[in-house]
Amino acid sequence: MAKKKTITAAHIIDLYMDAVVLIQGKPESIEGFAKNHTFKEEEFYNHFDSFESLDQEIIKILFDTSVVTLAESADFVSFSKKDKLLSLYYTFFENLTLNREFILLTIDSYGTTWSALSLFSGLKKSVTSFIDSLQLETLSLSIETLESIQKKSIRESAWVQLLLTIKFWTGDDSEDCEKTDIFIEKSINTSVELLNTQSLYNIIDLGKFLYSEKFKS
Repeated sequence: MAKKKTITAAHIIDLYMDAVVLIQGKPESIEGFAKNHTFKEEEFYNHFDSFESLDQEIIKILFDTSVVTLAESADFVSFSKKDKLLSLYYTFFENLTLNREFILLTIDSYGTTWSALSLFSGLKKSVTSFIDSLQLETLSLSIETLESIQKKSIRESAWVQLLLTIKFWTGDDSEDCEKTDIFIEKSINTSVELLNTQSLYNIIDLGKFLYSEKFKS
């Protein structure tokens, strides 16, 4: 008797992405989805809690796969920090574009912008981890709390920048989403340069002054 094929998370992801594109939306139920693809409903729950958790995992996988692809490149280690960030964006958005119909249908299914943020909740940890690995230079500060705030601000800024880029990409109707590549280059160049501008020194200077004055009193 032939052994029953094990239903893996990767298998479910492939079936689900194909189904969403085929019917132009989510399946009506996990039970119906499983039945249509001849596996048991509980086999779905062995890997995912819901279609929403599956959506989140797919987005995260596309990002994590982009990081792994770059790490396997012999040249990547010699890139500047800015070029590593650019390379990651280009690779991630290339993967999004390869799955564009599924991604657009999925984003659209979440309705409002605020609701759609939940779709990317699984992605944030991976983004933060990559940003931390770059060890982007921060200004030399004598107050530990301000240094911590600055590092957190870099993480949060990078996260917001990625979300804004995704938003731009969803409306990009240029061939192969070429406008998104231009947006990526300009936005990352601007954000990296901002870390070194005199205006940022002035902001931190003011913060140090206010901090010291507060604790003097």
